[in-house]
Amino acid sequence: RYLLFQLSEDISEDELKSFKFLLGTELPKCRLNPKTTMLDIFTEMEKKGILGEDNLSILKNLCAEINLILLKRIEEYELNLFGEEEMLITEEQRGSTGGPEAHARWQLSSVTADSPASWNEPSQLEAYKMTSRPRGVCLILNNHNFAKAREAVLEPKNLKDRPGTDVDAEALTRVFRKLHFKVEEHKDLTAEKIRETVNTYRCKDHKDEDCFVCCILSHGKKGIIYGVDGQEVPIQELTTSFTGQNCHSLAGKPKVFFVQACQGEACQRGVTIETDAGEQDSFVETDARFQLDCIPAEADFLLGMATLQDYVSYRSPREGTWYIQALCQHLEYSCPRGEDILTILTAVNREVSRKSCKQNAEKQMPQPSFTLRKKLIFPVN
Repeated sequence: RYLLFQLSEDISEDELKSFKFLLGTELPKCRLNPKTTMLDIFTEMEKKGILGEDNLSILKNLCAEINLILLKRIEEYELNLFGEEEMLITEEQRGSTGGPEAHARWQLSSVTADSPASWNEPSQLEAYKMTSRPRGVCLILNNHNFAKAREAVLEPKNLKDRPGTDVDAEALTRVFRKLHFKVEEHKDLTAEKIRETVNTYRCKDHKDEDCFVCCILSHGKKGIIYGVDGQEVPIQELTTSFTGQNCHSLAGKPKVFFVQACQGEACQRGVTIETDAGEQDSFVETDARFQLDCIPAEADFLLGMATLQDYVSYRSPREGTWYIQALCQHLEYSCPRGEDILTILTAVNREVSRKSCKQNAEKQMPQPSFTLRKKLIFPVN
């Protein structure tokens, strides 16, 4: 009963409609009554004999179609009820007299077994473990004030300050705290301080955490980001710091980087949009010329860049960047619904690509690149 109550609390309105639709034949009155709740559906399923403590196969099949997080809840319940060893007994070993209980156990076995049959089913793709509290660290490197770069004695750079970046940092902080990450922000770092900060987290023991996230908000150019002193740090240097060889406690765990920093030259002048290229007197920011060598060849990395090569990206001094704001909005909406990160980033691509700067009609298309081996899902519960 407690399991069913939990499931009913976590089901959205759209998912409830999906349950009603899929159960239309067995429970026609539930489908037609708009006031029917999920608990009403569970009650009717029990009356029809298609749901019980040892008869969860139909409910699991429905959850597999509608929300994999719900399916995982049921599987965890079954493991606690029957024990892991008993759950892995196959239908063949139990014989033909196993009945509904055997069928329910075989359903779980077929999902979790590491067999060639499961490899061929995309819906059964394994997900990264994401149960630790906190999930891990979300490191935010937020560079706003570039006065040191402009005042440099030897090689002064005309890198303007980045108003709007704190709006991005606040959004990232809010969202990743909801996703149970420990958010740690470092502001206005020189190139050397960026290296020192990243090295500190590289040496940190992450063994009790499931993931590492790093968000970089700064000026940049092709393949690098700038410290507030105008000195360069290669993006690849930062990502490679967290390979399994360089950070053993993150081996086999997802390492996620979101980079909002220019990677090329500005294209056109705007009115309310400022540049993150920094060296041009322009209001358009170019976040481009991304190269695959920025991400290590090793597994379990995800690198999200704000745009494709040679194209512009935008930052509003009041509202933040198109990319980071869309990313945060879609994470906040989709993670509670069990969506994986690549599905979310595809939605971000769609939203950002639809925007335009009315002044000059420029467009933007973000680009994720990854070596992930499993689904990456950030559960809220």
